[in-house]
Amino acid sequence: MARLIAVPLFSTLVIAAMLLVLDRMLRLFDFVATEGGPVSVVWQMLANLLPEYLGLGIPIGLLLGILLAFRKIASSSELDVLRGVGMSYGRLLRVPYYYTIALAALNLAIVGYVQPKARYAYEELRFELRSGALGASIKVGEFTQFGDNMALRIEESRESGRDLSGIFVNFRDAEGGWYAASAEKGQFLATDDPNTIIFRLTRGTLVHNSPGFVTPRVLTFTSHDLPIPLPEFGQFRARGDRNLERTLPELVVLGRDPAQSEQVRDTSRAAFHFRVVEIATMFLLPLLAVALGVPPKRSTSALGVFLAIVMIVTYHKINEYGEAVGGLGRIDPLIALWVPFVIFAALILWMYHQIAHVPGGQPIGALERWAGKAAAAVARRMPGRRRMA
Repeated sequence: MARLIAVPLFSTLVIAAMLLVLDRMLRLFDFVATEGGPVSVVWQMLANLLPEYLGLGIPIGLLLGILLAFRKIASSSELDVLRGVGMSYGRLLRVPYYYTIALAALNLAIVGYVQPKARYAYEELRFELRSGALGASIKVGEFTQFGDNMALRIEESRESGRDLSGIFVNFRDAEGGWYAASAEKGQFLATDDPNTIIFRLTRGTLVHNSPGFVTPRVLTFTSHDLPIPLPEFGQFRARGDRNLERTLPELVVLGRDPAQSEQVRDTSRAAFHFRVVEIATMFLLPLLAVALGVPPKRSTSALGVFLAIVMIVTYHKINEYGEAVGGLGRIDPLIALWVPFVIFAALILWMYHQIAHVPGGQPIGALERWAGKAAAAVARRMPGRRRMA
């Protein structure tokens, strides 16, 4: 049983994570390229999004792993043999619940502690990209602005920016003067001052003009060091300005702090109950998997798999709506999130009772029959259409 659950469980986690990462990767590459940042930051941003994807993928992976395992042993009649030798569904659910306890603890650590800090790190990287604090790359063949007073253009770049050629620089000072320089080669060098870098120009011409000059001065040089002041970047906000960036203990403290506004308390309590409800729901998934994973006799329909995914996704969306309504203060978050949980739990317990304790019980037997009739009707119509054609 452990092996049967493990294969679809981890396969689902890997596939879901890959699909979500690939979808976000394209947008992040476009965003980083637009902001002119280094490509390596894309992998850092994706790594910070991975805990969020795992928080969504673990419950679905657990559900499908247990469901497909029971479906396999039911389809091969192994379940009938196990039931015939006296093993109840409760006994068969021991191994699935070992998985559930371990994955629920892991998911609690992820959504309660890891994901908030990873989300903050992701937002900080976005801020640094937008502000240029990550060292935005100079686009070849285009004018790049360094503040309001300096413009730079580079014709060609080699060796990852270490060898630059076709340089043009224009700078205006506070006194109304300006200078322009063109050079064959250029190279950026670090200095002891973190707010200043040196742009070393090789073999070029510099034109300097000032309000006190009658005519601009022209200088031909072999090597010229041009100091470039880096723009000042604002500090990123502190972690916790958003509920997604707060850990579970922080949400509890804010939800009970009378010094906070009513809106902050409501949103903090709603976020806390949403995360706890999502974790508590995982303990219902093995029962749902058994109820929907065991098909009726002589049936090969995958309706149970489809219905299980629809139910868990729909319930997740209901929880998101409950969190939003609870955060607005219209309904107490305790009611908005735990009442749907109780209803969902009662439905799952009824479905499990039908499959485990009612002789011949099948919680979705009617749906299976309707689906079979619909498929048969479609099959009967298809040959007739071909003869008419």
